[in-house]
Amino acid sequence: MRLTAADFTSLEAILSARREQVDAALRVLAVAGQAPKVQAAIEDSLFAPGKRLRPILALLVAEVLRGDPESVVPAACAIEMVHTASLILDDLPCMDDALLRRGRPTCHVAHGEATAILAAFALQNRALEILGQGWPDGPDAGVRSLLTRDLARAIGMEGMIAGQAKDLEMTDHALDFQTLEFIHSRKTGALFIASAELGAAAARAAPAERAAVGAYAKNLGLAFQIVDDLIDAVGAVEVAGKDVGKDLKKTTFVSFSGVEGARQLADELIATSIGSLAGFGARAQPLRELARYVVTRRR
Repeated sequence: MRLTAADFTSLEAILSARREQVDAALRVLAVAGQAPKVQAAIEDSLFAPGKRLRPILALLVAEVLRGDPESVVPAACAIEMVHTASLILDDLPCMDDALLRRGRPTCHVAHGEATAILAAFALQNRALEILGQGWPDGPDAGVRSLLTRDLARAIGMEGMIAGQAKDLEMTDHALDFQTLEFIHSRKTGALFIASAELGAAAARAAPAERAAVGAYAKNLGLAFQIVDDLIDAVGAVEVAGKDVGKDLKKTTFVSFSGVEGARQLADELIATSIGSLAGFGARAQPLRELARYVVTRRR
């Protein structure tokens, strides 16, 4: 589904259309098999109301770079599966011990810890399977191999795992800004970057274009995390749809810089993110609006 100029009347129209597109594809591509309890846990987590920002980012980047977003949808769904898996694991009692996610009880609360872990790994495995097997009108095997490598790296020892391990290691320790940035550039930022690079690769973008959208996504992801910290510090559960106040004993961007300082830092990162798009002109406006949405969101 390619959006026309008439569809770009507001960011909400873009997000709504792309969210519906991703949700419909996820229904087709989601995990199915011989483990009904795990299947139920997957469906509860994957189809809980979510923003779908990461797959939407991949689709928008592909379109801005004059690619066909339709050919990116299965890969974008793979990213959402990996993201959902990371939320399930992050919420576990041995990690953040969260009770609420996307307005619902967390996966381990609703389905048990063991089933939640299996659901997370099933989602992650399915994501890699999608990239490996390919799909009609999708990128060739060589491009898919690179996408699989980049996604695995984003969630592996150079990405999410590195960030989560450092986060756990530094629990009850004061962090300096460099360590805080290390943690969240990997826990949050790595998957944003992978999403943008996936869209760029599918559009067969030039190296300079890929570098530009990568820089955009890097700063966008860090700003997203700062806003998450603000929501945790001053947000309301009924608006956020997840536990708030759970990071009060940890060093966050808010505890490090204060509420106003964190807001200013998020604004600066968004300005830098948007600045990375200067070479694309008016066609990058949806990405600029997405960045502004990230810094003003309340959930």
